[in-house]
Amino acid sequence: MIKRFHALYVGQIELDNIGLDGTPANERRYPNERLSEVFQASLDVARVMDELGYYCFWGAEHHFQHEGYECIPNLIQWGLWLATQTKRLKFGSAFNILPMWHPIRLAEDYAMADIVTDGRIIMGVGRGYHTREVETFGAPLLDANANRELFEEQLQLLLKCFNEEQFHQKGKYYECPPPVPYRGYDLKDITCVPRPKHLPVEVFMPIASGRTIDMMAQYGLKAMVTLNGEKILDDVVRAFHDACHRHNRPVALGQDMVWGAGIYLADTQEEAIRKCEAAHDERYKWFAPFGFVRYADEEGRTWGTPGAPSTIPSLREGVKQKAWFCGSPKDVIEGIKSIEAKYPGLEDFMVHWAEGLPPSEFIEQLRWFAREVMPAFNRA
Repeated sequence: MIKRFHALYVGQIELDNIGLDGTPANERRYPNERLSEVFQASLDVARVMDELGYYCFWGAEHHFQHEGYECIPNLIQWGLWLATQTKRLKFGSAFNILPMWHPIRLAEDYAMADIVTDGRIIMGVGRGYHTREVETFGAPLLDANANRELFEEQLQLLLKCFNEEQFHQKGKYYECPPPVPYRGYDLKDITCVPRPKHLPVEVFMPIASGRTIDMMAQYGLKAMVTLNGEKILDDVVRAFHDACHRHNRPVALGQDMVWGAGIYLADTQEEAIRKCEAAHDERYKWFAPFGFVRYADEEGRTWGTPGAPSTIPSLREGVKQKAWFCGSPKDVIEGIKSIEAKYPGLEDFMVHWAEGLPPSEFIEQLRWFAREVMPAFNRA
């Protein structure tokens, strides 16, 4: 039963000339003062979400994006600052890209933020998907196996920092601490100082491949799935549930997950589609080449796989797939509840900010959603 409501902001500026016939994604280039607008936009949205009783505002870590789509480089700094400007809202990392971090530095930063905000920062980790970012930081991404291997060792080290008072880890990529002399004795272990106040730390990760799902279940991670078509969503929810049970985590179907969808409210579905279409299309101009069209065709094949569609999807297709809910509050409530009914453990729903939508319009949508959609769900 859905109880908590979230929003996801990947860090786009207010883009101009949007839509399929607008400026091509690779031709966008903005000056620094425009790219910095994401912080004021974040603050404006966070204050409204805090006022309206939303649970968590999620951001995304990205680098080097002069195109203006994903412009927040440090999520813990971002969330820590926003926590000083709000009262109750939590701030989530979707996601800290571990291959671009030393895991101990990330653990220390998170622990400090957890303590000084009294638990209002939510940890999330990911493996990355932009070669321009990950490879520039000296980590592998083109070699998917090396990326996965590095990530898992980093995750082990991160969790030791959180959960063990003192530790030593020796692997292929890290030995922490190294066997060096220190103040007259040989160093054998170290302690993360400080450790988080709120233990165990909730760690979220996006659901990707089957191997990733099993690793998430093994290490106790929670899942985020957003903008998946109904069949793909069902496949991953059940795969995560089964993996958790294999690793002795007796979760209910949909438990330990945040599910997200695109939302646009209007008096009718046709009006909502008309008003949201250009923003939706701008999103997929940027994200579709990375494989982020998680829809299934009539035969159940994921878009982009052999024989299935590989084009930029329309918003109407997204509505058909139940990755987007457009229309009146009644339409949106019915759509969300049609998914909620399948998963008794599902408690968290996230509104995805369509990347072409201006902040003022998204804030208007958040207010309408809070006023006429959220009360239809149990938020105890």
